[in-house]
Amino acid sequence: MEQMTGLLAQYGLVLVFVNVLIHQAGIPVPAVPLLIVTGALVQQGQLSLALLLGVVVLASLLADIPWFYAGRRYGYPILNALCRVAIEPDTCVKQTENIFERWGAPSLLVAKFIPGFSIVAPPLAGTMRLAFMPFVAYSAGGAAVWAGVAIGAGMLFHAEVNRALAWLEETGPGVLAAIAAVILFYVVFKWIERWLFIRVLRMARISTDELHGLLQGGEKPVILDARSATARKLDPRRIPGAIAVDINAPERALPPVAPDRDIVVYCT
Repeated sequence: MEQMTGLLAQYGLVLVFVNVLIHQAGIPVPAVPLLIVTGALVQQGQLSLALLLGVVVLASLLADIPWFYAGRRYGYPILNALCRVAIEPDTCVKQTENIFERWGAPSLLVAKFIPGFSIVAPPLAGTMRLAFMPFVAYSAGGAAVWAGVAIGAGMLFHAEVNRALAWLEETGPGVLAAIAAVILFYVVFKWIERWLFIRVLRMARISTDELHGLLQGGEKPVILDARSATARKLDPRRIPGAIAVDINAPERALPPVAPDRDIVVYCT
């Protein structure tokens, strides 16, 4: 037990920095468990709380700022790229836009508590032309709040954390391998779920050339622009004849449609 805690006390800040950096960069490696463990070390006087929070905020900003500038330069394509690699099929640009539209820049204070939002929020903030200094301030504040909750839990339950570390040391590497296997299984499962989701969508898709052919034909399809209000504001271009709708309630803007007419929906 003393050997494990000694190693964590000596290299804990480095481990936290690397863990948070790759976590915020988009790699699905959890950071909260290590923050809880280091919180227990803070309670025991083996780590500095201020230094630990500073390391977390620095690592988080180093991961968030490049995404922020990527969003500012490339706009929605970078968000679409993130959606393609996200392990949460239903957590993507649409949900993030809704949160950002409702709360604005202060939503960054809680972004890291929401799966998927913490990854997409920085490039979305850049795409929506949020100024750099407010972004840094809110992003740093969000990282501090997020880390503070996990570290505080470790400080509060430090005795339980110590017992868990002692149990891990007694059981050996087998338990760590089992934990790693569970995490790997979760990631693989989400990737398969994502792949099946995209496969279903592709079966119902048509190409731009096919849509152009339909538009040139006699019976033109009904085209629905399902982008968010923010997306339409940032890119006002629209397919000719498309009807802007709220995807959650399209009937509000949609006139009666004959059952035999084709309907084409497009989004961001």
